Amino acid sequence: METFDPDLLRTFVIFADGGSLAKAADAVGRSPSAVTAQMQRLEALIGEPLLAPAGRGRALTPAGEELVGHARRILAAHREAWLSLKGARADGRIGLGITQDFADGLPDFLRTFARTHARVRIDLRVGRSRELTADFDQGALDILIAMRQAPAPDEILVLREPMLWLCASDLTTADSELPLALLDPPCGFRTAIISALDAAGRRYRIAATSASLSGVRAAVRSGIAITARTERSLEPGVRVAPTNLKLPKLPDAEFGLRVRRDAQAPAGELAALIADDLSHRRS
Repeated sequence: METFDPDLLRTFVIFADGGSLAKAADAVGRSPSAVTAQMQRLEALIGEPLLAPAGRGRALTPAGEELVGHARRILAAHREAWLSLKGARADGRIGLGITQDFADGLPDFLRTFARTHARVRIDLRVGRSRELTADFDQGALDILIAMRQAPAPDEILVLREPMLWLCASDLTTADSELPLALLDPPCGFRTAIISALDAAGRRYRIAATSASLSGVRAAVRSGIAITARTERSLEPGVRVAPTNLKLPKLPDAEFGLRVRRDAQAPAGELAALIADDLSHRRS
């Protein structure tokens, strides 16, 4: 009986989630031609096409849609078995620092890890990138997910996500002097926003500031200001700003997943779980 190679299934699921062979190639660290070859191997194994031309890209065929569900279950079983074997006798403490951008995604991978590493305590800190990075560099954290300042030798994953202008769902126009909601400095998003507006010669005023992302989100939802984050900050009452506001293009935001090199084995296992989860969520 033929069996599925988990690496092929992982690439296939990443393609299904992102809708692009190029994005899948970037996520798994292979060339687009290598990813295409992987998809062809899967098609040969299945015996029918999994992808079909769709405009300038590819889309899943009915067989591809069916395989996605099976692939997710197979990969989940692989991950559960790996974690269970690793975590059966593990104990100790893991210091995990994560920015507010990723806090909403915490429950899924923490639930999985806790089920397989019941004796491991997780000390969780949700905060600002600068402070969390300082804690990590001082050895107070084992794992860090934060906005990237520069390449680091202990990074195991880099996420690049477009910055988007965000506004209240019912906002259609803005004053000639653009009202902004910003995090208190230092903040990479704040710097990018002001730099883009200054370069475009667009007038602005700071209408609201906050030490926390929840404060910025509240100001945006109320309609008193506009900000820029990634699509992770989209929520009820907040949308991508309409093009008629003619806002300047913003750079990508870069986040790094770092693991202390002297961290205990359970920390490495949790970091691998987080990396796998974040890679699959790329779009």
